[in-house]
Amino acid sequence: MGLLIDTSVFIRIERSGEGLETLLESVGDQPVFLATITASELLHGVHRANTAVRRGRRERFVESIFSQVPILSFDMEIARVHSRLWADLSARGQMIGAHDLLIAATGVTREHSVVTNNVREFGRVEGLDVVGWPQQA
Repeated sequence: MGLLIDTSVFIRIERSGEGLETLLESVGDQPVFLATITASELLHGVHRANTAVRRGRRERFVESIFSQVPILSFDMEIARVHSRLWADLSARGQMIGAHDLLIAATGVTREHSVVTNNVREFGRVEGLDVVGWPQQA
């Protein structure tokens, strides 16, 4: 078991200027990971930066994450769990965002807790352990 870090946590860390070490130190010996979609969301933030200085700063931050945190690829095992969770949430009328659903499916499949600022949405996913950041992480 490990911790799957949601994009919202990385954004909060970057905006606070604390650095990735803040997260890594706070989780102790627990292994941390990110989902492939989280990597895409972080890179999207780099491309959306409105100045060259901000783009460079974001790119350095994102690349430091990629060099220190393993990325879990979306595979058929996760796809099967994703489709089940999607059907369940849809049937209950409690859908979550498409990217968050991919992160949740990765967490459930790999038996990792999802660390997020979005506890309310991730909390709708049955079988997913959700940890709020920074309160409990």
